[in-house]
Amino acid sequence: MLGAAIGNMVGSRFAPEHKSTEFTLFTRDSAYGTPTICTAAVGDWVLNGCSQSPAVYLQKWCRRYPHPHDAYSLNFGNWLWQRTPEPYGSRGAGAALRVSAVGWAFNSLSETLNMACDSAAVTHDHTEGIKGAQAVAAAIFWARTGESKAFIRDNTARLFGYDVGRSLSRIRLNYHFHHSSPHIVPVALTAFFESETFEHALRLAVSLGGNVSAVATLTGAVAEAYYRGIAPTIRQKTLRTLPDDITEVLLNIPM
Repeated sequence: MLGAAIGNMVGSRFAPEHKSTEFTLFTRDSAYGTPTICTAAVGDWVLNGCSQSPAVYLQKWCRRYPHPHDAYSLNFGNWLWQRTPEPYGSRGAGAALRVSAVGWAFNSLSETLNMACDSAAVTHDHTEGIKGAQAVAAAIFWARTGESKAFIRDNTARLFGYDVGRSLSRIRLNYHFHHSSPHIVPVALTAFFESETFEHALRLAVSLGGNVSAVATLTGAVAEAYYRGIAPTIRQKTLRTLPDDITEVLLNIPM
């Protein structure tokens, strides 16, 4: 399960003003960051049967990597060191960015949605924060179980109320940097809907500008579930960059 990490790394070096699909996927400046670390944490929680609070795993992993290049948000950074961590009402996209493993792990949509809520609510207990995580997990679930893009698009709009009907060319004109889930999740899904391959999905996500790393992380997570195949060169460059402990978790998520 490398899609989110690949998207995170590919998008990590781009400024919000970037609006092109023409770029080198990986350079010396490409780096994994908070989305990848938190994705590994939720993956570890899933691999261990979700028997403890996901907060235990998020604190364990993020304390292990306390200074990622993109830095934790102020609220999450404070939460990370609390002895009894409490959610802080965030509507940001952080819960959606880390949820990938939930989309792969469960056999029904209802269980996927419930566990996505659990994974989000320890920090992002705002309705929008939870909804973003559920929408991404649902998209991964639908994609990996063979549903069409039209099905995923229609049901994303129906269940979560997201506007996923605008074209990327229209979105790109006025898209700016955002942290909130409602401004990131729908556009990331739209990049997937308009794509033809996994790599094409990443290029479309990056071309939107704005919070490039976040958008590409989510697009990569869903595109991996739909297209399944990741080019060996992309896979190899990712695995050479990620730490062994993160790689071990991500490669052990059942797919």
